[in-house]
Amino acid sequence: MSELLIAGGTVVRTAGSQVADVLVTGERIEAVGPGLAARVEGVRTIDAGGLLVLPGVIDVHTHTRLPSDAEPDRFLRDSIAAAFGGTTTFLAFDNPGTGASEVDRPLVDAVADWRARTEGESAVDYGLSMVLTADRVARVAELPAVVYAGVPTVKAFMVYDFGVDDEALRAALVILRRAGGMLQVHCENRAMLERRTAELLAAGNVEPRCHAESRPPEVEAAGTEHAMRLAADADAPVYAVHLSCREALRSVQEAKAAGVPVFAETCPHYLTLDASRYEAPPGEAVRYVISPPLREALHRDALWEGLADGSLDLVATDHVPDRLAVEKANWRQSFDRISNGAPGIETLLTLVYSEGVARGRIGLERMVDLLSTTPARLFGLGRKGAIERGRDADIVLFDPSARRAIRQADLHHTSDYTLYEGMEVTGAVRSVFVRGGEVVRDGRFVGSRGFGRFQERGGPMPPALVHPGA
Repeated sequence: MSELLIAGGTVVRTAGSQVADVLVTGERIEAVGPGLAARVEGVRTIDAGGLLVLPGVIDVHTHTRLPSDAEPDRFLRDSIAAAFGGTTTFLAFDNPGTGASEVDRPLVDAVADWRARTEGESAVDYGLSMVLTADRVARVAELPAVVYAGVPTVKAFMVYDFGVDDEALRAALVILRRAGGMLQVHCENRAMLERRTAELLAAGNVEPRCHAESRPPEVEAAGTEHAMRLAADADAPVYAVHLSCREALRSVQEAKAAGVPVFAETCPHYLTLDASRYEAPPGEAVRYVISPPLREALHRDALWEGLADGSLDLVATDHVPDRLAVEKANWRQSFDRISNGAPGIETLLTLVYSEGVARGRIGLERMVDLLSTTPARLFGLGRKGAIERGRDADIVLFDPSARRAIRQADLHHTSDYTLYEGMEVTGAVRSVFVRGGEVVRDGRFVGSRGFGRFQERGGPMPPALVHPGA
């Protein structure tokens, strides 16, 4: 069994950081501590002096596209982009537009179909979160089988033509609670959104900037508060995805204070960008057509405070590898027809480090908690998320002193742009290991297609997650 020693780096864990060595045997971490190099011989050794030794990032929110006859390498290429960014495990959704399975089949068949289509494709480990669409509501009673098939997280939308109503949301909450799963909810108020959209279109306001006008903070806040109330009524865990504004955060904080098992994420674009981007010419503003939209700077500040004080549980990308030349090429039509979403799978770690740690908004240990340890705990990835004996050797060597500008030309994702073009950042990924296998070495991809494994997650979620205050 092969061994590897990562020597002399600063190992970062939620409980603290120390200069130490990490011994890897096969796919697992064998030992962590100072002075290991002096006690082992004949082991391949990597000098990590001056570098941070981080657990691999876990991105729990991506819309990575499945391979197709026309584009057979899309899943692979985005997994390589993940690796370059220090993400060693990502979860993807099977919602409409990303290669979902037929809706008239049993849900466990849909899981099997998704697995078959991704088998042998990814360069890093990956998993699935199922989407409960309006067309699948009749099969909501099948969700326990999905949980036991290794997919314990299910997402539902309150909006769009495939969104679900309150009855379906409550049923999913209750059924998943009993099965040990967790419902993720896209929280926006459908009636408010549709009314604003209709008013804007009727007035001839159709440019991309109007997308943000149709979805002000009140729309997200109303949806978030409603989701919290449904979860409280069902006594079930709920997870709010891509939270973007202080009003929605306030609803999460109030629910947590009341003992509701509530969790919430935010995304790097809400932490680094603001609504001024919509003032650009339409052909540029279309890049930022995402839902929820970018907010005023005061919301960004509130989100960083939420990450620091624990109100927000983690950061994920909501990676959508849309292309200006393809999915967003219709921007001259009305804003409601533009594909929502933007790429981000490769820039997560660097942005959170640069804008969070380097600017003093959060500490190193909190960053690891937000990007690795808590995602592993909440999403049933118990062997991942920490530099500890017995865990998967998913390890990132990160240079905290590097300075660079983010450029689309340097990225590897399947989109044709980045939201962060020209942004100056601190910190860079140097090398990445997945289960002990080197995937990125000194900034070069040395992995292979199919090295990544599908992660069957969980079984029933621990009761402590359902009632964190118990």
